[in-house]
Amino acid sequence: MTIYDQSLSNVRAISPYQPGKPIAHVAREMGIPVENIVKLASNENPFGMSTKARAAIDAALGSLERYPDDFDLKDALASHTGCGVERIVLGNGSNDVLDIAARVFLAHGRSAVFSRHAFAVYPLATLSAGAEPIVVPAKDYGHDLNAMLAAVRPDTRVVWIANPNNPTGTFLARQAIEDFLKRVSADVVVVLDEAYNDYIPSRDRFDSLEWLDDFPNLIVSRTFSKIYGMAGLRVGYGITSPAVADLMNRVRQPFNCNNLALAGAIAALDDASFIEKSYSLNLAGKEQVEAGMKKLGVSFIPSYGNFVAIKVGDAKTVNEKLLKQGVIVRPIAGYGMPEWLRVTIGSEYENRRFLDALEKALG
Repeated sequence: MTIYDQSLSNVRAISPYQPGKPIAHVAREMGIPVENIVKLASNENPFGMSTKARAAIDAALGSLERYPDDFDLKDALASHTGCGVERIVLGNGSNDVLDIAARVFLAHGRSAVFSRHAFAVYPLATLSAGAEPIVVPAKDYGHDLNAMLAAVRPDTRVVWIANPNNPTGTFLARQAIEDFLKRVSADVVVVLDEAYNDYIPSRDRFDSLEWLDDFPNLIVSRTFSKIYGMAGLRVGYGITSPAVADLMNRVRQPFNCNNLALAGAIAALDDASFIEKSYSLNLAGKEQVEAGMKKLGVSFIPSYGNFVAIKVGDAKTVNEKLLKQGVIVRPIAGYGMPEWLRVTIGSEYENRRFLDALEKALG
């Protein structure tokens, strides 16, 4: 028996998370200059981060010998969300918040429910905690909440819901989620992953934090990686009942958000104009990409995020042809969608590069 065989079986069952290809890697692999490569694979903000956030990060460079102090960010989030600091859990990105929730509520002999075509971290977090994943068939590439409720077993302790969903971009309206919360057992934690909530059109947007008093089993997770443009700094947060937050903070790694991330996040919350600009540019970019898809006769899923899932048939081959043209997108065969690619909405120029490259790739 090898040392590999001595590892936990639930860990061996995990499919490692596959990030989007880095620009430098593609440059080396394809022999293309870095400046000629467009990366639309990881749902990053193509416009960078707020200048206020960048200035705050620069100012924080002089104190890196000190351990982080997260009290100021918690205070800023409390002011921003209207929730008390006793409800807040910080994470090294919102992925960390999801993992913390799994470590608190999942273990061998327990299960977690999530939708097919949902975020890859849900099975990863579930399996790493030793629990059994229950995958529910999707409905129109999104969450079927009625089927997910029916899938809940006596040993189920977590339900994962992404809204909007990654990688399909589908969206659940307020009433659908509220009805689910009313019907699911109060001893089942519902993790509502809102990484892309800032991109939801204003006519459809709602504040899920209003439910926290009525549903103490609800955890809402959010991130600074997407519209705030701080993916490389890794900072996210969860908001929940004080009792659940207390449990999560007990297992949270000390200093899991670094000084630069904390400084940038605080300043980013104070720059509403940057968020509004990023939202508007994403909306225009999405219209540009969707119009291009219609012109090319390519099917796509209407998206509420900063990306679009497109159906191209032989996605592996099309992706390789795009890479040879210096355009990086995300194949999503690992999400059970082998004919699809996920494309991040970029700048006007990046979107145009992608559309021209896709037309050539499709022949």
